[in-house]
Amino acid sequence: MSQIVCKNLAVGYNGIPAAENINFTIEKGGYLCVTGENGSGKSTLIKTLLNLIKPISGTIEFSDGLTQKSVGYLPQYSDVQSDFPASVTEIVLSGFLGKKKVNAFYSSEEKKEVKRILDMLGILTLEKKVFSKLSGGQKQRVLLARALCACGGLLVLDEPVAGLDPEATEEMYATVERLNREHIISVIMITHDMNAVKKYAKQVLKIGE
Repeated sequence: MSQIVCKNLAVGYNGIPAAENINFTIEKGGYLCVTGENGSGKSTLIKTLLNLIKPISGTIEFSDGLTQKSVGYLPQYSDVQSDFPASVTEIVLSGFLGKKKVNAFYSSEEKKEVKRILDMLGILTLEKKVFSKLSGGQKQRVLLARALCACGGLLVLDEPVAGLDPEATEEMYATVERLNREHIISVIMITHDMNAVKKYAKQVLKIGE
């Protein structure tokens, strides 16, 4: 069953398109890689899917129980304040904020879910560590765990391995592939890594042509 259908989409700012004529369908368990030159509108597309900006024209339809509020989002590492003085558990719990009422406390079920996700990603031993003291690869895994707390079936990843060393890069790709394959989590990933596209993508969307 389709989770997202985009038809004749144009995205941009102040009515000026950054990318136009975007058409794609994501089925449950899909893996779409979005490629294109810098400035072609890839990140603008992601922000539109997340409802951070409105489309200039065209439509985005969510189905199969998916909504914009149930999309797990992992931004570019450079967009994240890496010296944030919080524990790993606090960072990951913040992934639930979009689902909560104002000033609501975290439930015991949410705290258990954080432990489950950290364990699933192989980083449960980091739960009490300070986020700013982690390596780059560890930080990305923590941020992926946070995205999974918000995820209702779709992960959106904006260049998730940018700035990571080769070992951490392979670990991140393998983790995302496992989430897609074993947990049937759909993936939309922006990447310049054509080797990763060839290895993991079930669909490819090239922006800017």
